[in-house]
Amino acid sequence: MDVAEWVIVIILSVTLFIFLVVGIVLMLKVFGLVDEAKRMIAKGQDIADNANGVVSNVKGMTSIGGAVEKLVDKYINQKLNDEPKKEKKEEEKNEGKNGKK
Repeated sequence: MDVAEWVIVIILSVTLFIFLVVGIVLMLKVFGLVDEAKRMIAKGQDIADNANGVVSNVKGMTSIGGAVEKLVDKYINQKLNDEPKKEKKEEEKNEGKNGKK
């Protein structure tokens, strides 16, 4: 082989060696990132499970739905029931005025 052929072989060998080393390092970094992502997902699921437990405990301890229902029954339904009574009273007044004329 000529000197030129040896130079080309050496350049290609060094390039391949650098490529393989960089590839191996990148693969190790990717595996590390995958492991970190798995740990983050596990923590996220644990947090979600704890949040669901807290919500169910609070739901069992307090009855927000019952309180809202009582509030609606006491104030909103009362207002709705009062309006027809007011309308009936006004109609009776109008009928009384029309009957007198």
